[in-house]
Amino acid sequence: MRRYRDFNGYLRELFGERVQKVSLDAGLGCPNRDGTISSEGCVYCDPLGSGSGALSRDGVPIEVQIRQGIRAASRRYGARRFIAYFQSFSNTYAPVPVLARLYDRALAEPGVVGLAVGTRPDCVDAGILDLLASYRKRVLVWVEYGLQSAHDATLEVIRRGHDAACFERAVRLTADRGLNVCAHIILGLPGESQGMMMETARYVARLPVHGLKIHGLYVIEETALSRWFRAGGFRCLDRGTYVDLVVDVLERIPEDVVIQRLTGDPPHGLTLVAPDWARDKRKTLERIRERLHERGTWQGKRFLENRRD
Repeated sequence: MRRYRDFNGYLRELFGERVQKVSLDAGLGCPNRDGTISSEGCVYCDPLGSGSGALSRDGVPIEVQIRQGIRAASRRYGARRFIAYFQSFSNTYAPVPVLARLYDRALAEPGVVGLAVGTRPDCVDAGILDLLASYRKRVLVWVEYGLQSAHDATLEVIRRGHDAACFERAVRLTADRGLNVCAHIILGLPGESQGMMMETARYVARLPVHGLKIHGLYVIEETALSRWFRAGGFRCLDRGTYVDLVVDVLERIPEDVVIQRLTGDPPHGLTLVAPDWARDKRKTLERIRERLHERGTWQGKRFLENRRD
């Protein structure tokens, strides 16, 4: 029994073979770090903006990044088709002509059949969304928005720089253009109870969201969160609690939503402060699958209950 709709399976349904994401750094910034909104950034955001830092730190052009990524994915997975994944920082945070040149350069590489753009909901407008929609004729397009929590009080604590209403507006504007929307949420944020996290799951489930990424909160050196952690300001979830929370979330998400991630990956080259179990993604994924089986549950099992709430 397939207990959740995984991303690899979804891509095989579309293309008939494995399709691999290639992570890219476009060298774009973030309004929550450059002073437009704030210069502090989100409390958990690492120096590489949750990406590789290939361009912003190492100066590697987009064309070289994607070719290197394709070679690596071909060797490791035998993949022949690829998605250009603009991951680092906010990848719509530039004028439309600049964005068009970046996306076009990545999509020009043979074998690229998709475009995935990670960004903030306050970094899109009609012109940017129209640009992204124009690529739908050529490739699969996903737009990924960080929500993290549906609770404005939490968003303020983590210095997110926008509220949940901003996220909802961006999701609806994006979906209205026929674009696939992926939401990111974080489990274990400071001050959040299990009930609050389930409210976030129900909130996402009611919106025109087509994909979901679930992350556990981990602590990276050189972040505000690392200072909070060392001062005893909060504790990370243990693996067992995280696994149960992921299963609880999956139960509340519609069965047709594509689950693109069940746990986050601490970035290579940066120091993980806590929790230690975040280093072993394979074991966490195994535990999630085991827990789904043990509980006799699956994605969407409690979704109809959400609609009655």
